[in-house]
Amino acid sequence: MKLRIQVGDKLAEAVLYNNPTSQDFAALLPLTLTLRDYNNTEKVSDLNKRLTIQSAPNGYAAFVGDLTYYAPWGNLALFYKNFTYATGLISLGKITSGMESFNTKETVIVKIELE
Repeated sequence: MKLRIQVGDKLAEAVLYNNPTSQDFAALLPLTLTLRDYNNTEKVSDLNKRLTIQSAPNGYAAFVGDLTYYAPWGNLALFYKNFTYATGLISLGKITSGMESFNTKETVIVKIELE
């Protein structure tokens, strides 16, 4: 599945992987979220419902552009820097263009929708 992510007047694109957690996330779209900076590494936002962790691995090591779900907190996390393995982190997809819009410590408001 392809995503369109509106960040102010800029547009980013992403793909969602074919797994139960990603499909659960896609069912929430379209979404408008406020992504706040966390640990100078990622942008995070709470979701209005917990996503399934069925068939998910125990954890994941994130890279720049990874769109993930952090199951222990129930939030979306978009990485703008590489990060070590974290238990409970599930890969949802990857930003394919427009990553520069997220490489800031500032809060960003995004609208995420299926393309």
